[in-house]
Amino acid sequence: MPVHRSAPPRTPRRPRLAAAGTLLAALALLLTLPGAAGAAAPSGDAPARGTARMGQGVIEHDGQGGLPRDSRAAQTEGVDVSSHQGNVAWATLWNSGVKWAYVKATEGTYYKNPYFGQQYNGSYGVGMIRGAYHFATPNTTSGAAQAHYFVDNGGGWSRDGKTLPGVLDIEWNPYGAQCYGLSQAAMVNWIRDFTNTYRARTGRDAVIYTATSWWKDCTGNNAGFGATNPLWVARYNTTVGELPAGWGFHTMWQYTSTGPTVGDHNRFNGALDRVQALANG
Repeated sequence: MPVHRSAPPRTPRRPRLAAAGTLLAALALLLTLPGAAGAAAPSGDAPARGTARMGQGVIEHDGQGGLPRDSRAAQTEGVDVSSHQGNVAWATLWNSGVKWAYVKATEGTYYKNPYFGQQYNGSYGVGMIRGAYHFATPNTTSGAAQAHYFVDNGGGWSRDGKTLPGVLDIEWNPYGAQCYGLSQAAMVNWIRDFTNTYRARTGRDAVIYTATSWWKDCTGNNAGFGATNPLWVARYNTTVGELPAGWGFHTMWQYTSTGPTVGDHNRFNGALDRVQALANG
């Protein structure tokens, strides 16, 4: 009779499945480690490079309250603009009481505002005192490199009584981790590299625009800039609130992103002659 041979036993799949499960568990654990989310690459919803604007992250991170309360202190209305506003109706703003303006000039070392000419010269043309600002991206190039790029592309200063010193806009990263992947000490060094270079190029100390909560998180609430750099603080509420360490008072306050004609409205902490004094150095 023919001999029937049994088929060889099949290799069990359990060890392979167990190994795959172990790998997935390890990956899941890695993603929960501190800093993993902050170091992640921005999602597909991240905005295009160059589109960042002053105060873009304020509402998301700090919220929004009411408009400023009436105050007896003299204050002077101003606006800040970027390519998002396109060609700005400067005469309309002037007639509404806006007397000063800041215009985005640059971002990183890769972007120049295509509307800069109309915005910077247009505000000057109606009588405003105006200046330029730079949106910092500390994870792309050094502070010195970005200061040079800023000065070379509209961020300089002249003693004509109508030009404000340049602004370093240092705030939440719209393209990824909020502190740009830098430690607090590295962020402070980056800011100092920018401000030292700007002063060497122009003879003026740059204004620092920031929000108190970001400054605390990303610089450790460093107090080393208040003696030299005027503060422009962002807070969309009824009062300016707590200031970053080192500053006993603010020079400018961005108080809303929903103002008339141009959304971003600000108050200079003083009468128009104080705005002129800052322009004149």
